[in-house]
Amino acid sequence: MKKLNDGFKALYNGDNLLKITRVRYIPRWMVLFFDIAFVLFSVVISYYFLNQLHVRINYPHLLPLQGLIVVLVNLFYMFIFRTYAGIIRHSTFFDFSKILLSSGSTLVTLFVFNYAFYLVKGKPLYLYPNIFLFFFVSVSIMFFFRMLTKRFFSLMIEYRRSPTNLNVAVVGVEDVSVSLARAIMHNPNYPYRLGGFITNRTDSKRAILLGHHIYSKKEFFSSPKILREFDAVLMIKEIMSKKELEEWMNLSLDKGLKVLKAPTIGKMRDQDLVGGIRNLQIEDLLNRRPIKLENGDVMKRHFGKNVLITGGAGSIGSEIVRQVAEFAPSVIVILDQAESPLYELEMELSEKFPNQKFRFILADISNRHRLERVFEEYSFSMVYHAAAYKHVPLIEDNPHEAVFVNILGTKNLALLSKKYNVNRFVMISTDKAVNPTNVMGASKRAAELFVQSLQNTGGNTTKFITTRFGNVLGSNGSVIPHFKKQIEKGGPVTITHPDIIRYFMTIPEACELVLQAGTMGNGGEIYVFDMGDPVKIIDLARRMIRLSGYIPDEDIKISFIGLRPGEKLYEELLSDNAVTVPTHHEKIMISKDHCEDFDTVDKYFCKIVRSAVRRDKYEVVTLLKGLVPEFLSNNSEFEQLDKGNVKDTAH
Repeated sequence: MKKLNDGFKALYNGDNLLKITRVRYIPRWMVLFFDIAFVLFSVVISYYFLNQLHVRINYPHLLPLQGLIVVLVNLFYMFIFRTYAGIIRHSTFFDFSKILLSSGSTLVTLFVFNYAFYLVKGKPLYLYPNIFLFFFVSVSIMFFFRMLTKRFFSLMIEYRRSPTNLNVAVVGVEDVSVSLARAIMHNPNYPYRLGGFITNRTDSKRAILLGHHIYSKKEFFSSPKILREFDAVLMIKEIMSKKELEEWMNLSLDKGLKVLKAPTIGKMRDQDLVGGIRNLQIEDLLNRRPIKLENGDVMKRHFGKNVLITGGAGSIGSEIVRQVAEFAPSVIVILDQAESPLYELEMELSEKFPNQKFRFILADISNRHRLERVFEEYSFSMVYHAAAYKHVPLIEDNPHEAVFVNILGTKNLALLSKKYNVNRFVMISTDKAVNPTNVMGASKRAAELFVQSLQNTGGNTTKFITTRFGNVLGSNGSVIPHFKKQIEKGGPVTITHPDIIRYFMTIPEACELVLQAGTMGNGGEIYVFDMGDPVKIIDLARRMIRLSGYIPDEDIKISFIGLRPGEKLYEELLSDNAVTVPTHHEKIMISKDHCEDFDTVDKYFCKIVRSAVRRDKYEVVTLLKGLVPEFLSNNSEFEQLDKGNVKDTAH
């Protein structure tokens, strides 16, 4: 009943909102005036037809009264149903239905009045065919008036568009594509002009949609005449598969057309839809289907709780902050040693989450005394440890710095989490920790071993969880922003090796899986994520160059500079002897890696930290190789250390 009532309210009130633009619109009083004139005209024309057919009407001396009654009854129902209230140039079937209801009610009322007149006078005032003629003529004229007005305003909008606007072809003829096309037509202030539609279907060749042609894919891309009329192809990426996106992109770029993407109607209000159109990015082609979060479990772990996020100003940490904030924790403590990014994040979050309590702490995780004050002040339920040094070449040159942050910092946080009975400790690791060939990967693998070994120590109540995934798109220092800068400068785009491949995942996707993994297991697990198929970096570079409107190796050169110290051609998510166990989430698996006992790992950690304090990088790396025997240096000065067995260095 409530939905029915809401429907009648919407029908009565209409959509009377209008954003004032430079294009004028017809006022309501004028719409009402025209409708009354159309009713009068329908009365005249109906009597004219009857006269031409030599039909004798009843009470010819009362013709003015008959016309006045028709007009007054129509006017009454026009006010009841507010047929004049809608904006004519935005008329929809909803507005037409109000005209039908108004005119239909007039028809019924005249029938009842006519029958009552017949009972009193013995002869009806109107001929019944004449009443039907009133109805059909008036409804047809009012419909035609609105359609003609819509078309007139559409032509005005098209006339106002700048000749420099991009003439776009919208891919698809589904409802969302039509809604997008209609939004373009009604937004003259944006730099786009609707030129037509493209579809995979072949049965729409002669069809017209919103006054524009529908082209088949084959017809569109094979006709130079048609292609000359268009500047860009516009797609809604959320309704297309990755394969379809690539196919449309390749066809468009090959013909010299720009490739644009638009959000779905559900993601933006109509007035913002056209403003949301952007150039297709390489991230759109690498993105996978949205993650299905079990929000009930995630909400339970965060709602009303105190949460610590280390490295919170970084690309991964800041996205974890944003996602955790959606679950209304009691307080989110964001800890980082990068002052400017931390301040910028504070400004962003205060605006985006005005009702969420945040605390921003500038601190170094290698300083245990500073961290302990934080743990004392807040009784954390969840700790997300995203703080880390991650740039392979820099860490290869400065291995002692990786020890202070990736090893000592992790140890400090893990031990404090145990001491203060944190419910869950979630560490963000990397695929570079698997069979590491560089110091950064080895330091992260050492951190994994420490966190795992701490799980079964005496008196521990904390669940220690490790998450491991590959490269994330758009993170600080990642390859895609680097390539974008090189392309903007005109090249060359530099790649270390023609055969190098990497796994990629978007930042939001990775963080959603981190939150989900944080709700799972009994502690001690290493969760690995489904990263999809690996991508050749050279293919990535060529696509980015083409999406930027250039031709690879002609407009923008690609050069190979050789593998950097510690870099390998491909990354792995599992070590050679590890097996995976599936979980109830299709994108999360448990890696059964080898683990050490706590005393052994802790002894190594103590020695490694002392070596780092002395800045003895060879001893640091030697000890790391002892703790992580699968660590074999590649293209690095530390390769000489792999010749002997260093396993018992800590004993």
